[in-house]
Amino acid sequence: ALSLKIGFIQCLAMVPGVSRSGATILGALLMGVTRKTAAEFSFFLAIPTMLGAAIYDLYKNRHDLSFDGGILIAVGFVVAFLAALAVVRFVVDFISRHGFTPFGWYRIAIGTIMLMVLMSR
Repeated sequence: ALSLKIGFIQCLAMVPGVSRSGATILGALLMGVTRKTAAEFSFFLAIPTMLGAAIYDLYKNRHDLSFDGGILIAVGFVVAFLAALAVVRFVVDFISRHGFTPFGWYRIAIGTIMLMVLMSR
């Protein structure tokens, strides 16, 4: 039941500017889940979302794809998967040790910079 509630919180990411992972992690934390578990669950919850987006993108571009590049796509998939696995492990370990405060400051800094860029146009 808790995972379903967190999954519904992920729907907040449909609002422009709302981070999917941020919404799920914050929702999980507000429901009493530990930082590490919240971060891990957020990453696991991303799998069906990204898989669906990838399948849809492949379907949309099926006319432009050929099996000539199949090996390149397979190698790219494996390398991207391994890189993502390493990054997720690093991020979960980092969050377990340092919490979410560095990410909060990062988001505030990037948001401020982007607002300044938009206002300067």
